[in-house]
Amino acid sequence: MIESDKKYVIGIDFGTDSCRALIVNVYNGDEVAVGVSFYSRWKEGLYCDVRNNQYRQHPLDYIESMEEAIHAALSDLAGEEIASICGLCFDTTGSTPALVDCDGIPLALNPAFVEDPDAMFILWKDHTAVHEAKQINTLIKERHLDYLIYEGGTYSSEWVWSKVLHVLQTNPKVGDAAYSWVEHCDWMTGLVVGNTVPEKMYRSRCAAGHKAMWHEQWSLPSEKFLSELHPKLGAMLPHLYTKTYTSDTKAGVLTAEWADKLGLPEGIAVAVGAIDAHMGAVGASITPGVLVRIIGTSTCDILVADKKEIEDRCIEGICGQVDGSVIPGLVGFEAGQSAFGDIYAWFKEVLAWGLKSVPDGEMKQKILDGMLVELTREAEAIEPTHRSIVALDWLNGRRTPDADQNVTGAIAGLTLGSHAPEIFRALVEATAFGSRCIVEHMKEQGLRIDSVHAIGGISKKAPFVMQTLADVLNMPIRVVRSEQTCALGAAMFAAVAAGIYPDVSEAIQYMGTDIESEYRPEEKRHIVYENLYKKYLELAKLSENIKSIHD
Repeated sequence: MIESDKKYVIGIDFGTDSCRALIVNVYNGDEVAVGVSFYSRWKEGLYCDVRNNQYRQHPLDYIESMEEAIHAALSDLAGEEIASICGLCFDTTGSTPALVDCDGIPLALNPAFVEDPDAMFILWKDHTAVHEAKQINTLIKERHLDYLIYEGGTYSSEWVWSKVLHVLQTNPKVGDAAYSWVEHCDWMTGLVVGNTVPEKMYRSRCAAGHKAMWHEQWSLPSEKFLSELHPKLGAMLPHLYTKTYTSDTKAGVLTAEWADKLGLPEGIAVAVGAIDAHMGAVGASITPGVLVRIIGTSTCDILVADKKEIEDRCIEGICGQVDGSVIPGLVGFEAGQSAFGDIYAWFKEVLAWGLKSVPDGEMKQKILDGMLVELTREAEAIEPTHRSIVALDWLNGRRTPDADQNVTGAIAGLTLGSHAPEIFRALVEATAFGSRCIVEHMKEQGLRIDSVHAIGGISKKAPFVMQTLADVLNMPIRVVRSEQTCALGAAMFAAVAAGIYPDVSEAIQYMGTDIESEYRPEEKRHIVYENLYKKYLELAKLSENIKSIHD
């Protein structure tokens, strides 16, 4: 393609802590500007109850951060460059739903519910709906229904129906006011194109297929099934959707109101949104055989495959297989770990407990900031042996294989001589062992994994973790260069919606990023890890048995 003039698109990535707006040149993929805004209420810890696994985010955090991030990115552009912006697209965490009124407005924006966490967006890692997930799985099994055959066989508390059911059963006031529900990625798109009415809003194939049991064979679960779970769920069904859209679809154009608020040209194309990890896989130039690992507070593993290669197989124990959820025309597969970087942060907080009485200040922050750095330095110097401490990475439950948010983490092999760096190394190895479980599980069911691409904060900032991962998997790990890969993937879809490219595969060809580094496995260490991995699996079985005793 010959560049006739400059054109730009914006990929807007809503992560767990912040919103990032990335402006990209559609002809060569140059990332010309980025703006970042942290959610102010979330940063203060509002509406969350960590001990009870409750994580909620106010819709105003999303709106305010979007405006701030976009304005920050635009500040680096000249007026004529801003005028050359032709499209935008959102990616968000998921499943992150909110209950809404008949206009599609989240109930937290109603004065009556402005401080009610149940009226806000329920973040992906909220695990308050474990009981409801069990209800859903039990009913599906009792009725011999097919709703889970493309969802990996188990419905998770991290997904939309569990979360909505939990609110309906525990907060009747919010439940009675709810007309429908919406995923975060769909609401952001609907908001800026002026189409938030639940029955008319464009709904993401990605979010619907992986999180809401949508499939073209049956659409959403039946009214009879939903009503049996809760009458209000069945009543919501007519206010939801039957059709879904892949992200190469234009959902509408930016309204005059939002163009003015965001400082963007009115009428630019807005693509259908999707879940961040799936957009990140596109930003990482995913193709069949390439496993893209998004490594941050948790992990998400994305694969794509040709329909002919999969045929009629249903892959068990994962987070769904959905036609077009990543690349339209290919089947997308999702797996992942419920905690990865969060485990390291948890251990740091455990060690820092003694500082809680120390007044906040520069010295305290310096100690906290340096703690993980020092732990890493000491842990990296320890060579693993067959007698090393072994840990289990289920501190936030297990996403895959076989979702179960009731399981817990464990550490085995401690003695009075064990010290913090040894334990920290065991936790890092545990996250790598959990990753290996996923890779082996997918390969055993016939999915092809030729190479691994890594994106996300940990892939950039934690060489010790990445080398350990390569050693455990016994596979090279290639780190993608872009700092904002999820936003880059969203920008690629924006370019398709704007008519610059006919499909996202061609957008990847011109806008794709390259590989900045590679971690190669060390054979000597891998041999040791073969033995420790067997102990990890034994510890996992023991933890499962302990869970059944508690149940």
